[in-house]
Amino acid sequence: MNTPPLASGPEGPSSLRPLLHTVLEALGEGARSRGGPLPAGGPSEVAARVRAALGDVLPDEGDPEALRHLVRALAEGSADPADPFCAAHLHCPPLAVATAADLAASALNPSLDSWDQAPAASELEAQVTRALANEVYLEVLRGAGLHRHAAPPRGATSPHRPAADHDALVTTGGTESNQLALLLAREIHGPGVQLICGANAHHSLPRAAWLLGMPEPVILPTPTGTLDPTTLHTALHRGPALVAATAGTTDAGLIDPLPEIARVCATHHARLHIDAAYGGGLLFSDHHRPKLTGIEAADTVTLDLHKLGWQPVAAGLLAVRDKNDLTALHQRADYLNADDDTEAGLPDLLGRSLRTTRRPDVLKIAVTLKTLGRTGLGALVDQVCERAREFAQLVHDHPGFELHAPPTISTVLFRPASATDEAVAAVRRKLLTDGRAVLGRARAAHRLWLKVTLLNPTTRPADLAGLLKLVEGTTPR
Repeated sequence: MNTPPLASGPEGPSSLRPLLHTVLEALGEGARSRGGPLPAGGPSEVAARVRAALGDVLPDEGDPEALRHLVRALAEGSADPADPFCAAHLHCPPLAVATAADLAASALNPSLDSWDQAPAASELEAQVTRALANEVYLEVLRGAGLHRHAAPPRGATSPHRPAADHDALVTTGGTESNQLALLLAREIHGPGVQLICGANAHHSLPRAAWLLGMPEPVILPTPTGTLDPTTLHTALHRGPALVAATAGTTDAGLIDPLPEIARVCATHHARLHIDAAYGGGLLFSDHHRPKLTGIEAADTVTLDLHKLGWQPVAAGLLAVRDKNDLTALHQRADYLNADDDTEAGLPDLLGRSLRTTRRPDVLKIAVTLKTLGRTGLGALVDQVCERAREFAQLVHDHPGFELHAPPTISTVLFRPASATDEAVAAVRRKLLTDGRAVLGRARAAHRLWLKVTLLNPTTRPADLAGLLKLVEGTTPR
């Protein structure tokens, strides 16, 4: 039996080249067969097509055409986030350059649990995470007389903590980042620290409190969609607390009043976490960055660059204002970070994640940051935010639709005028089943709304008008 070719090593590129051709051809075939943003027919028909393409999962004899057949089946049966009518979720179309970098990461297959498995990747991660943490805490750096690229002088301090203390960890996304933020709070302030957040907070926060055995969270009502600082002030009268604010809610893309919340936390000596999984990408835009004013006051910040960063999943981060907080994650395993190896200068990577084996997701992030720069990324952010503003205006001007509110980031909630909640839900499911559009759903002001989340920078005004016309044509008279 011939040994299948490997992706790495001297012969790796030549082995991959014909396979890449096969994959690209199959992706194109599947997309053409799908013919829209989503496969038509609903779950049962999609499942039947996948089963037919897959056949026997583990046959006695292998099929040399399996790559073509299964990639084609997956492409045909996928929701395409690059289609302008696929706009339901915080699910971005990845940049080609980031996807190409991800291929390199897969081929080289470093594992970031010890330096000897990932010599270059570990240094790349250290540099990129520090730079992104400095981006989050830019105002702290400025307060210390530094800029985002400068190394702080020895002993430099800010009104908060030494500027040199900022760092970030790479995670699988917002859920892991939020869980890490709660874990750090528990380890630093004790098991009695209590999560306090708004009803608008991501579900991963109270779930993380449950997983970590923390006290029952205090969930404050958010009738306006954002956390009210006065309500928070009233709630902060007990023992140690972790306040979680949101910069970009999942349902409507709203941003809590961060400066006011930070002042309340400072008054009560409460730890502050900001979940900016969605809104964190605004940091790259000179125009939209002011919406995140106050983010620098947070002890920890969740970022998610597979949203407003156009990365293939996964590309999450947790930024920390004080890197000393990360000592809570320190672990020792002699085969990975023996004391004598560490003393001899080999970097200790085990305390930079709750995971052991982990891939170098930082490579695609680094390639994207370096290729596009701040200007390029900021332009993409500005484009999708502008498309959301334009779509909201179309809805506002159309007598057949009702707009919930102007967008804060790139999410628009709307509904057919005078429709019942049942009718709104039926319109969404009809579009999904027919494979014509992927719209989300959200509850606000005690009603059900259709949700459009615009993360595709190639979407044009004509696409927005076409989407609204499609919804209009699907709404029962």
